[in-house]
Amino acid sequence: MARRYPSLTPDLMEFIAAQPVFFVATATAQSRINLSPKGLDSLRVLDPNRIAWMNLTGSGNETAAHVRRASRMTIMFCSFGKEPLILRLYGAATAVHHGDAAWAQQVGLFGALPDDVRTGARQIFDMRIDLVQTSCGFGVPYCESMQPRSRLADWIRSKGVSGIRRYWREKNRFSIDGEETGIPDGEP
Repeated sequence: MARRYPSLTPDLMEFIAAQPVFFVATATAQSRINLSPKGLDSLRVLDPNRIAWMNLTGSGNETAAHVRRASRMTIMFCSFGKEPLILRLYGAATAVHHGDAAWAQQVGLFGALPDDVRTGARQIFDMRIDLVQTSCGFGVPYCESMQPRSRLADWIRSKGVSGIRRYWREKNRFSIDGEETGIPDGEP
């Protein structure tokens, strides 16, 4: 049932584009494993062995802390539609932060997202894929409809740029294990 590929195929890229949610897993040798759901059209396939995804503000910032120490990352997509499929991407990622030379180019990949959503972007992760694996997904439930939520964009809008940056300094500078995430103490 499971199949391995060295890179994404055109049909797998199509599958990714159709998914409303994906999951990101990271860890260091000493940390807890972090597994986070992501959505809001925040992932782009750049080529068959490279993706970028925008990390929006949340209550923690574990992924950024982990990638600073161990670049390995797994991204999983699973179909909640009629045709079951699980797709995992394995590879190594780097974080691009506000103020980094690559930020302007990377954030431009997400121009279709509303400005207030992009305002809430803490980092963009650039991942090099070294293994692609599919499996059946027969045990994943079928769901009729998934709709995006507006609550994150509403919250970002209510905070404004300075409020978001203050939130990052207060809540997103360190992982739950005390590791730095790369968010600066002052304004980026």
